[in-house]
Formats: sequence, C-alpha cells, structure tokens
Amino acid sequence: MNEASPEVTSGALDIQGVLNIAPHRYPFLMVDRVLERTDNKAVGIKNVTYNEPCFTGHFPERPIFPGVLMLEALAQMGGLLVLGR
Repeated sequence: MNEASPEVTSGALDIQGVLNIAPHRYPFLMVDRVLERTDNKAVGIKNVTYNEPCFTGHFPERPIFPGVLMLEALAQMGGLLVLGR
C-alpha cells in the first residue's frame, strides 16, 4: 500500500456515498473518500491541492492548510461514522 493508492476496506465510501450521507457540499465538504468505517473508527481522505481557496491568504508565500479546516474534516468524518450506521 502507498499514499497514491490506499487500501480500501469494508464500509468504504466513494464521493457519491459521502454525498448520500453528509449534508455538506462544496466548498465546505471536507471529506472526499472514506477508506474504512467500523462501529468505532473511520478513516477518510480530503484531497488538497495547491490552488485551494483557503491558501490565498494563509499564507501567500508558504501556504498552510488551516487547522480549523482540519478540525472540520475530523468533525465531518465523525458525522459520517454516526450518520452512516
């Protein structure tokens, strides 16, 4: 397994599966794919590119994905875990 092609296990969701459960939509959807879901654990992916709107001012010469958006992604994964039961 490598970062380019992560292993997918049971409970996995593609983007359509995520959209069927999550109420969030672009630009605030912070989960692009779920690799694994069990009763008490979920593993997901957010694809981040250099030209994301949040990088415009955070910080122009050295873009950093904002911590608050990382927390939002975590919260959305928790929602997918609970709502997807």
